Amino acid sequence: MNAPAQMPEANERFHYMDNLRALAMLTGVVFHTALAYSVLAHPFWPTADRGQSLIVDAFAWFFHLFRMPLFFVVAGFFAALLVQKRGMGGMLKNRFMRIILPLLVFWPLVYFSMGWLIRLAITDVENLSPLLQVIKPWLDNPQAPTAPPTLAHLWFLPYVMCFCILVWVASTLEWNEHLSWLDSWLDALTPMKKVCLVPLALMPALFAVPAPFPAPESFFPQWWALLFYGAYFLIGFRLFHQARWIDQLSLFAPRLLLLSLLAYALFLYLLRINGAIKPDLSLQAILVLLQAYTGYWMTLVCIIFGRRWLDAHHGFLRYIADASYWVYLIHLPLIFAIQIPLMDVNLHWSVKLSLSLCATLSIAFLTYHLFVRGRLLGKFLNGNNSDTKTSCAKTSAS
Repeated sequence: MNAPAQMPEANERFHYMDNLRALAMLTGVVFHTALAYSVLAHPFWPTADRGQSLIVDAFAWFFHLFRMPLFFVVAGFFAALLVQKRGMGGMLKNRFMRIILPLLVFWPLVYFSMGWLIRLAITDVENLSPLLQVIKPWLDNPQAPTAPPTLAHLWFLPYVMCFCILVWVASTLEWNEHLSWLDSWLDALTPMKKVCLVPLALMPALFAVPAPFPAPESFFPQWWALLFYGAYFLIGFRLFHQARWIDQLSLFAPRLLLLSLLAYALFLYLLRINGAIKPDLSLQAILVLLQAYTGYWMTLVCIIFGRRWLDAHHGFLRYIADASYWVYLIHLPLIFAIQIPLMDVNLHWSVKLSLSLCATLSIAFLTYHLFVRGRLLGKFLNGNNSDTKTSCAKTSAS
C-alpha cells in the first residue's frame, strides 16, 4: 500500500518543479496587478482604482491561497536536492548567494522606489485610493511618526533562508532520529489520509491572522508564517525523498481539484457576506478550515499536473523559468508606476487591468532580455549562465 522512499539521483533534473516555481512567481505578478481592481483589497491597496469587480476577487484570491504555499513546497524540494548534491554547507552557501545577496541589493531599490511613487501619486492623482487618502495628511504632518519599513513583496526571501538554516539545525541535532516515529506514522497513512489530515495542522497558524491570510511583510519574523510556510517547506523537503507519493495521488487529482473549487466558492461567499465585520469564532474557524484545505489541495493539484505536463526541457519554458526571478523582483514598482496614472483615466476596469498587466510583463521581460540574460546580473541572480542548459536546481528556491 505504501511505497518505500525513493531517493532521486543527484544529477537528475526536475523540470516540472522549476517550471512550477516560475508559474508561482508569475501568478504573483497577476495577483498584485489585480488587487487594484479588487473589491476586498480596495480599502488597503495603494493603487486601488474606482473600477472594481467581484470577478477579480474570485480569481485573485483563489490564486493567493496556493501560489506561495506551492512556492515553499518547491523551495523545500530543491533544498533537499542541494543537500544531496552539495552537502549541508553547500546548500547554505548556495541559498545565501541566491537569496540573501539579491535581497540586500534589490530591497532598497524596491522599497524607496515604491515610497517615491506613492508620494508622486498623492501629489498628482485626483482620484486617490482610500489608503492614499489616509496617507496624504499623515505625510503632510511633520510631527507624524515615521512608518516602519517593510520587506514588501520580497518577504519570502528571508523566510526561505530561515527554513534552510532550520534544516541545518535539525540535521546537526539529529532530529530525524528522534522523530523517526513520526516518519513511520506518516508513512503508514494512506495518501488520502495524508491529504485530509495535513490541512488540520495548518489551521492554528491561520487562526492568528484575518482571512484571506496576509503577506508577512514585517522585518520581524511572524510566528504564524514560520509555522504555516514552514510546514509547506517541510512537505517539499520530504517530497524529494518520497516522490512516489505524487504518483499515488495522481488518480485523485480531478477529485482534489473539484473539492478545492467547492471549498473556495464557499470561502468566498462567506467572506463576502460577512463584509468588514470581524467574524465570530465559529465563522472564523470555518474560514480557516476552508483556506487550509483549498490551499493544500490546490498545491497538490499543481504538483500532480505539473509533473504530468511540465516535466520536460522546453526552450520557451526554460526561458520563462530563468526570467521569473528577475520579473518578480522588479514587478511591484512597475505595477505602481503604470497603475498610478491610470487611476484618473476613465476606462473599464478590465481594460486597465489588461493594460497594466501586459505593460508590466513586457517591460520586465524586455529588461531581462536586454540587461540580465547572459550578463553578470543574470549570473548573480541565477547562478551559472542561464543561456544554455542549466541545472533546474539552481534558482528553484530563490
